[in-house]
Amino acid sequence: MNDAAGRAEKAVAAMAEWLAGGGPEHWVVETSGSTGRPKRVMLSRAAVKASAAASARRVGASGQWLLTLPDSYVAGANVIARSLLAGHEPVIAAAHGSFADAAAAMAAGPGFVSLVPTQLHRILESGGDDLAALAGFHTLLLGGGPIDPSLRARAEETGVDVVATYGSAETCGGCVYDAMPLDGVGIAIGTDGRVRISGPTLFDGYQDDPEQTTNALVDGWFLTSDAGTLDEDGRLRILGRVDDMVITGGVKVPAALVARRLREHPAVTAAEALGTPDDEWGQRLVAFVVGDIDATSARDWVAAEHPRSWAPREIVTLDEIPLLDNGKPDRQALLALAATNQGAR
Repeated sequence: MNDAAGRAEKAVAAMAEWLAGGGPEHWVVETSGSTGRPKRVMLSRAAVKASAAASARRVGASGQWLLTLPDSYVAGANVIARSLLAGHEPVIAAAHGSFADAAAAMAAGPGFVSLVPTQLHRILESGGDDLAALAGFHTLLLGGGPIDPSLRARAEETGVDVVATYGSAETCGGCVYDAMPLDGVGIAIGTDGRVRISGPTLFDGYQDDPEQTTNALVDGWFLTSDAGTLDEDGRLRILGRVDDMVITGGVKVPAALVARRLREHPAVTAAEALGTPDDEWGQRLVAFVVGDIDATSARDWVAAEHPRSWAPREIVTLDEIPLLDNGKPDRQALLALAATNQGAR
């Protein structure tokens, strides 16, 4: 057995003991650390169980899960917990030679899997047995990063039942499915545009960091780092991180919407956008793209849907977007690439 599979097996055993009432008071997971130092998030048994129950109600079934994500992050921990609470140990993908082999090891009945967009993209590109196996799952929860609408459409065309999720370690993972909060979850937008979340899946605090806890948990609400809007039906739209609002030349530009637009270009397979310091503009919007597109074409593509002032001032072409272990874009690595690229000009 390889090291990853061995670690996952230990995590499954520890989670089983913890759900039964043994071990420490809290299950502790780390935030991704995509914007700096990771935080250690304390989740109660009640929160983990509430999250699993609300998820099962929303998708209409429960059963065995396939673990494809690191158990140290909330998405992987949730896969383990939800499978155990449904009466099954999860199948550990790392213990098998392929995604299809792992899926074939699952018990009869509805099966579930959680993926990040990069994993789904790779399965769609590989096709064959892996894609056929994915189509056999009852539900695919897709989260952990921006979801390109065309990626979801491609998956659904092959028969995959995709549910887009939004959440964080502090909310015990995904608490909003296809833009609608799970039962018991409250969503509000603060005067600053920040998304606030309440309900039974909230964390109890950051381990050994009471100041951060006080700043994040206010009057029963978790103050996220995301900006968003709610429509008249209560559907949540995430505009990006609050600190993704890039002020360049006095214009506020939502970097996440620029990146989303770039991902829609037929020649682009992945894209991110960030603001970096600039002596003239205050901040410079830099786009990182994987694909065959030049700076002029990229700027024109963005400007065709958004104000011209939103067009990125710089394009950095990459072979792939650097990712953290949990599949999220590594923002610190991207900022370092932007600084290196500027210095080379």
